[in-house]
Amino acid sequence: MDNLSVDHLTGILDLTRQDIELIFKTADSFKEVINRPIKKVPSLRDITIANLFFENSTRTRLSFEMAEKRLSADVVNFSAASSSVKKGETLIDTVNNILSMKVDMVVMRHPNPGAAKFLSERVDAKVVNAGDGTHEHPTQALLDAFTIREKLGSVEGKKVVIVGDILHSRVALSNIYCLQKLGAEVMVCGPTTLIPKYIHELGVKVEHNLRTALEWCDVANMLRIQLERQDIKYFPSLREYSMQFGLTKEILDSLEKEIVVMHPGPINRGVEITSDVADSKQSVILQQVENGVAVRMAVIYLLASKIERQ
Repeated sequence: MDNLSVDHLTGILDLTRQDIELIFKTADSFKEVINRPIKKVPSLRDITIANLFFENSTRTRLSFEMAEKRLSADVVNFSAASSSVKKGETLIDTVNNILSMKVDMVVMRHPNPGAAKFLSERVDAKVVNAGDGTHEHPTQALLDAFTIREKLGSVEGKKVVIVGDILHSRVALSNIYCLQKLGAEVMVCGPTTLIPKYIHELGVKVEHNLRTALEWCDVANMLRIQLERQDIKYFPSLREYSMQFGLTKEILDSLEKEIVVMHPGPINRGVEITSDVADSKQSVILQQVENGVAVRMAVIYLLASKIERQ
């Protein structure tokens, strides 16, 4: 079996193109598994995985949990919102307590950028980053690129626009890294206040007119406005934002070509995307959810194969 070049998945930046292609190939076979009547494989029967969520997340946590259970791993769920972390316990203490229960792998979401990397250097378990602050969300980028590959045959040479709150989005950053490694062209589109100043250094195009961006692209990835991360007002109102950057069926139908519409969820229907777009045949939002389980199964399976057995 081929091996990943990394021991942890802390960010897309650490992966090679070969790593990404190996994850996709492995996810292809797991996608067949999750569409069978019996959806489980005994691959990780003796592996224990702890899901540590220091930030609220329903979809990502459920997706990882589903992936782990499909692989027959033992799963420990830990929600820091209701834990000793509130009493002042540090990240390392929390994790060491969990590792003393003989956990082989940790899937962690944390509000601080770099938390997963920090952890991977200090604990004796494989670490998967399920989102660290506004920094990276590698499995989301992998499942997005996997979905593009499934829908359009490959990612190479495709034009992908990421629309919305680029400044606060870990999905945007991971997507840019992943798409570029696979040979896609990337553009970001949104209000000037929500586009980071350094973004040009990443080799992406910047566009402030939604229509121009949509006419350029093959795929539009519509991000939600992350109001919970915004400490100041970046635009006058949600209504004004949606008038300038919201994707409607009228706009979609008026384009001269059919583009693929993606959204990492959760959707603010009527803000960045209308319901009839979300539910249209051009939307691959539900495929993204299904592919999320297969891709996360692949990541966990490939990292687990590197665990040394005593």
